[in-house]
Amino acid sequence: MPGTDGVASTWDQVSADGISGTDDPAATGGLAGTDDQVSAGERASTDGMPGADGPAGAGGVASTGNQVGAGGLAGTDDQVSAGERASADGMPGADGPAGGGGVASAGGVASTGDQVGAGGLAGTDDQVSAGEQASTDGMPGNYGRAGSDGVVGAGGRATADDQVSAEGRASADELWGASDIGAEADAGAIRAARRDDLASQLPEWRAEPESARAVIAHIASGLGLPPTQVRPAYEDPLLRLASKARAPEGEPIEADADLMPEADSVQARKEMLARLDTAVTEAAAYVLPLHRRPDEAGWASADWRLRRGRIVLTEGDSPAGLRLPLGSISWQAAPAQPEADPIVVRPHTALESVPWEETAVVPADRAPTTALVAEVRDGRLFVFLPPVAEFDAYLDLMRRVEAAVAAVGQPVVLEGYPPPVDPRLCTLSITPDPGVIEVNVQPTETFAEQSQLLETLYEQARLARLSTESFDIDGTHSGTGGGNHITLGGRTPARSPLLRRPDLLVSMLSYWQRHPALSYLFSGRFIGPTSQAPRADEGRVDALYELEIAFAEIARLAQRKNAAGEVNSAPWEVDRALRHLLTDLTGNTHRAEFCIDKLYSPDSARGRLGLVELRGFEMPPHFRMAMVQALLVRALVLRFWERPFTAPLIRHGANLHGRYLLPHYVLADIAEVAADLRAHGVDFETSWLDPFTEFRFPRIGTVVLGDMELELRGAIEPWNTLGEQTTAHGTARYVDSSVERLQVRLVGADRGRYGVTCNGFPVPLVAAGKDDVQVAGVRYRAWQPPNALHPSITVDAPLTFDVVDLEAGLSRGGCTYYVSHPGGRSYDVPPVNAIEAQSRRNRRFEPSGHTSGPVDMADLRAKMAVQATDIGAPGILDLRRARTVWGVVGDR
Repeated sequence: MPGTDGVASTWDQVSADGISGTDDPAATGGLAGTDDQVSAGERASTDGMPGADGPAGAGGVASTGNQVGAGGLAGTDDQVSAGERASADGMPGADGPAGGGGVASAGGVASTGDQVGAGGLAGTDDQVSAGEQASTDGMPGNYGRAGSDGVVGAGGRATADDQVSAEGRASADELWGASDIGAEADAGAIRAARRDDLASQLPEWRAEPESARAVIAHIASGLGLPPTQVRPAYEDPLLRLASKARAPEGEPIEADADLMPEADSVQARKEMLARLDTAVTEAAAYVLPLHRRPDEAGWASADWRLRRGRIVLTEGDSPAGLRLPLGSISWQAAPAQPEADPIVVRPHTALESVPWEETAVVPADRAPTTALVAEVRDGRLFVFLPPVAEFDAYLDLMRRVEAAVAAVGQPVVLEGYPPPVDPRLCTLSITPDPGVIEVNVQPTETFAEQSQLLETLYEQARLARLSTESFDIDGTHSGTGGGNHITLGGRTPARSPLLRRPDLLVSMLSYWQRHPALSYLFSGRFIGPTSQAPRADEGRVDALYELEIAFAEIARLAQRKNAAGEVNSAPWEVDRALRHLLTDLTGNTHRAEFCIDKLYSPDSARGRLGLVELRGFEMPPHFRMAMVQALLVRALVLRFWERPFTAPLIRHGANLHGRYLLPHYVLADIAEVAADLRAHGVDFETSWLDPFTEFRFPRIGTVVLGDMELELRGAIEPWNTLGEQTTAHGTARYVDSSVERLQVRLVGADRGRYGVTCNGFPVPLVAAGKDDVQVAGVRYRAWQPPNALHPSITVDAPLTFDVVDLEAGLSRGGCTYYVSHPGGRSYDVPPVNAIEAQSRRNRRFEPSGHTSGPVDMADLRAKMAVQATDIGAPGILDLRRARTVWGVVGDR
């Protein structure tokens, strides 16, 4: 929900009675403030207004992934648009979007899900936990300043995750006033309106400046610290003067605030600086230096002594905790503290057994420069939490804050550093991300638990007028581009099956490599070696060669057994063997289909969580489709846990981006996966994947010619990332999406007698399993942007398809496909819903327009001869190449 300057939401509210948050994972509208919604994807409004990255439809929300594992904190990232609207029950339309018709009812799917959930993995001690990370599209807003602590807001003014209320809030009612977040107004007017609205509607939350000092003083008293450790912090008047001096011509600065040339001297400057430095007398915040002792025996407070005699905040409008003058505290930095290895199991201390020990005041030299900060902003009291390494210490600090809040009687909002990673902690966080609002949900162990969580998340997003689909201006139905990333792990890093059984990860990598449908059926529109989740064999040419060596080495190391007969493999070995192979072309380990950034990274403790993130899944429009994705992964994990997969890797070659991007071969491949699961005792029905077929490969149109049927269906086309170009804001790399692909499917035609042409070029039909079924792909230039590969090649549309009788030399009929409105109409706005989107798509297909009269068979056979000797993927016609390399002058 919108908040004052993007300050808070009702998502993680903590009551004074305990640290239990609201039961609702998504309170009504609780998705960050307007100024703070670094818009993720499309604009969420029923009028279909475009968002930051492109068109949006009714709702227009993206979800960023299925995050699963310890804490479910893995991030997602990026991607832009794709999505199809599903009806309430997810049923597909005649030509369009996927639905739940083939997904099976919740009961039917859940039974199988329970079979491969925690119950089915009982032998693994429930090591494969599951969670969801979803992100919902919001309105585009200004990026706020964000510190390393994860505090994000308009100008860095609010956290996007752990907003805490000391009074608690059990309902899902709006916490902030309902401002018109779509109004055309400047940022200052919007902030002022929200502040007035906040003050009028929520007087019980209104905080006076003195309440900040009272809360910090109560905490200091409970720690046994003297009142002098509660330090006021002030804004810097010198910075304000400097900003005035840099202002352009207009209202001048005051005459007595500057020095005249004849009065300039060293002493005069000192006097002026002293006068300006004492102009601010009202404290902006109150600071309590606080850190844990090196032996973790309790708290300590550093005696900060600054040259200016008081704490003066740095320039900005971020929280005061982010603007402390840390470089002015001491000449000597605190010694670096080694991070605790999450693999090592440490005893946990009960909260009630933590003693309320007194805290010592220590010199600032070599002491950590962390502090607890309280300030009043826009009539609300904010408490900035410092970084704490141990979860027990964090709970102790939270208890002290709650006690102070209860004593003062003033609700607060917590901001600052999040709690440390701990297996006892379940976290749900909301983070603005380019293109989407990212929601990282807590891990789940059973399929039923995950289903309930996802259903709640989708429903709350819908109530907030958010969705997981978008519509392009031409009616193309796609997802918003947010990932539905699935992360696998265990209750603790030490219990992660991916570290205990390295062959599990090897089995998954091998199986995904052999079945491209697992990569392409559930992905977004942007695939390929420069995408957000490239396959292992889409990058370097020698990737599979090196991967086979890594697999063999992992198998050799796994032969070592301990006394109990378990694999005695060091956790770092599998990470080191695969880390430099599971990357994109630039070596980025995060941008990979199998991301092992948090498996056992040597960089930090947060990278050693025993997690593997599957980034090749896009957020589907219906929660049941998301559950089918999770069910498929759970089923495959169970299959590999019981019987490791050891088949060799396959060199797909040109077929990887050839036939495996056509729906016919993708569906045949995923059917083999489902059959393999059934052969291993997992009752997974292929029909549950039918909605993904219609969503990923929508049918364009069909024409019946006697006993023959010609069908056009959408296919996948990789997007090429172009070279760097200079723009007004620096350098940029454009993505070429001007080339599209579709599948041509001919049923019932005699081979050798009938052929198909597209704009006069022969379509290389390939037999597809049955005697009377032939398929092929056609790549064509759909539009002609200035930044693209071969920008001088003109558009191929409209595409005219003919079924040619090769013996008679006549066209028996055909159809025409347009990439835009055939009458030349230009739409001003994207479709408002799936019905309008489908009507726009249907208008672009006509079951007529074929070539009349005799066909020049000599020219056609000459083209077929050139095509037979040309290189490229079998069964794919590239009209750009046919019009250039073949040396045939076509109609441009």
